[in-house]
Amino acid sequence: MSGHSHWATIRRKKGAADAKRGQVFTRLAREIAIAAREGGGDADSNFRLQLAIDHARASNMPKDNIERAIKRGTGESKEGNILEEAYYEGYAPHGIALMILVVTDNRNRSVAEIRHILNRYNGNMAEAGSVAWQFKRTAYFGFPLKGLNQDKIFELAVDGGAEDVTFDDDWVEIVSSVEAFKSISDALKSAKIEPEEAELRMTPVNETELDDNNTVQILKMIEALEELDDVQNVFSTMSISDSAMAQLEAA
Repeated sequence: MSGHSHWATIRRKKGAADAKRGQVFTRLAREIAIAAREGGGDADSNFRLQLAIDHARASNMPKDNIERAIKRGTGESKEGNILEEAYYEGYAPHGIALMILVVTDNRNRSVAEIRHILNRYNGNMAEAGSVAWQFKRTAYFGFPLKGLNQDKIFELAVDGGAEDVTFDDDWVEIVSSVEAFKSISDALKSAKIEPEEAELRMTPVNETELDDNNTVQILKMIEALEELDDVQNVFSTMSISDSAMAQLEAA
């Protein structure tokens, strides 16, 4: 199946959980602060910051919140503790590898919370480097086809440096190297196409397919991890079928 159902469903559920706990702006502010700290507070010259700001605006985050997050990242504001970005590696049952992205002001807390969730679902933390080799960093764009011309989309994506372009169930996915993220983003904007999803991901080199029941159990583990305040995203090597996603959504 395409990545659309999986990612869109997880994002919807994650967004709902964030909203329930009032955490969506906190996550976005951390994303902005980290981007500003690493590349400076000028969004015109810091593409990662521009992407974070775009995410914030799409979630109706107030302008003042965005500006405070930028100042926290650049050091102009001393509000809050110093944030760090880190990946933690782990295993779900059946050998499914996990890369867990966190932004935190307390690594000990993050590790303890992640380990607790993994243990609850019969997974475990992994040594640094033991899982990362199973993933590669990629840029990802996803948006509805909505009557757009497939040939034109394919052409602008390839010209921008795309490695893969797929059309499935009226959904377009563009995957590229991280280096091509900005050029593809600019090409889409020039064509007046606004992706529903535009982000950097850890993409599995190979995927493992499980039966539906086991797939759903691991998806529930991923949801539990993503509900942690410090966790920004979770990537896995698990392939997900349409029937497994239907079972998860019906749960």
